[in-house]
Amino acid sequence: MEYSPNKMQKNLNEHQFHFKKNYGQNFIVDKNIIQKIITSCDIDQETLVIEIGPGAGSLTVALAQYAKQVLCYEIDQTLQPILEENLSDYDNVDIIYDDFLKSNPIQDIKKYQYSKLYVIGNLPYYITTPIIMKVIEDDLPVNKVVIMVQKEVGDRLKASPGTRDYGSFTVFLDYYFEVHKLLDVSRNVFLPKPNVDSIVVEFVRKKDRLTLIDEKFFFQFVRDCFKQKRKNLRNNLKQYDLEILEQLFRSYGFCLQDRAEQIPLEVYVSIANDYVGKREKE
Repeated sequence: MEYSPNKMQKNLNEHQFHFKKNYGQNFIVDKNIIQKIITSCDIDQETLVIEIGPGAGSLTVALAQYAKQVLCYEIDQTLQPILEENLSDYDNVDIIYDDFLKSNPIQDIKKYQYSKLYVIGNLPYYITTPIIMKVIEDDLPVNKVVIMVQKEVGDRLKASPGTRDYGSFTVFLDYYFEVHKLLDVSRNVFLPKPNVDSIVVEFVRKKDRLTLIDEKFFFQFVRDCFKQKRKNLRNNLKQYDLEILEQLFRSYGFCLQDRAEQIPLEVYVSIANDYVGKREKE
C-alpha cells in the first residue's frame, strides 16, 4: 500500500468512499510516523495485535509485517472492499466488522497462540475512555495499549494529582498501567487533516499492582469521589459512613474538605481497603 495523501485519496475515490464524521475518521498516511509507532511498540513475531479502527489499513500493513497476528475491529463496513484490497498480501490479518465496544475480544482471541497481546488504535477522542475502560473491565490480558489521540486528550491521560485534568479515569489508568508518551504526531500526516495535532501514548501493564481487597468497591468509590469535581469529598460521599472516612483520610494526611483531584492513587487504594475491612468487621 502506498503512503501519501494523494495516493490514498485516489484509492478511496476508486471505492467511492466518503469519510464519516460520526466515526471520527482521520487516516494516517505518513510512512515515517507509522514506522516510528511500530519501532516504539516493540512488536515481534510473538505478538498478537488487536487494532481498533484500521481505517484504510495503512498502519495495519505495517503491523502485519512485524506481528504474528493482527485482529482488527472496524465499525464502518463500507471500508471492507478497501481493506480487503490493501491487505490482500497478508494472511495474518483478520477483520471483524463490528463495534469493538460491543464485541467480545476475550472470546475472539481464544483461537490465537501468542506470548504478548497489544491493543493499538488511532482513536477519536470521544471513544478513548470507553475503549480503555473496556480493556480494563473485560480483563483483557494485554501487555500494552498504544493509542494515537488528540494531543489534549493524551495530556489528560498522563495527569498528576492536584492538576485540573486528574480524574477517576486517571486513577484507574495509574492503578493498571505505567503511562508514557511515545511521540508527537502532526495534523499534517492525516487524511483528512484534523484541526489539532495528536500524540501517541503507551500504557504498559504494571507487573506489581497495589493490592485491592474489593476491586469492584474501589472502582465505585473512586467514581463517587469524583462525582462532582468542584465539590469536596464530604459532599460527594454522603452515602458512605463519613465518620469512618474522615478518620481514614486524616490518617493519610487528607480530610473530607479536600477535593478528589488532590488524592493520589496509593491513598485511594489504602482507604478503599481500610473501609472494606472496617465494614466487614461490623
